[in-house]
Amino acid sequence: MRFANTEIAMYFADHPPPHFHVLGREGAAQIEIASLNVIALSGRIDLRDALRWAEQNKDLLEAKWNELSGTVA
Repeated sequence: MRFANTEIAMYFADHPPPHFHVLGREGAAQIEIASLNVIALSGRIDLRDALRWAEQNKDLLEAKWNELSGTVA
């Protein structure tokens, strides 16, 4: 998913906890799916659009995590 200044990514066989990455021009963040808490942050990044979208699409994010990681969230 792409937004004006960020995009959401997930990686095959990524480490727990279930999370997604928000990538921007000047930074990146890892967001835990269940709580939508930031678990890692580097640089400067505006997370508002990505978190708003994630709140409405948690089921999709969990399903994609399960597909890519081979585990159950």
